Amino acid sequence: MSQSEHKTPDDQPQDVVESIVPLMPIVLPVAGAVLIFLLAFIAVFMA
Repeated sequence: MSQSEHKTPDDQPQDVVESIVPLMPIVLPVAGAVLIFLLAFIAVFMA
């Protein structure tokens, strides 16, 4: 007969946010360091 249309979690596409979350302990400090460096560079350049 007809097959059931039940969706399993494996059938769903990978969410972009869920794929980035494990990298947050690495991405956030690096992004913060770059932002602080750019702000300090701008402050020294403008002084």
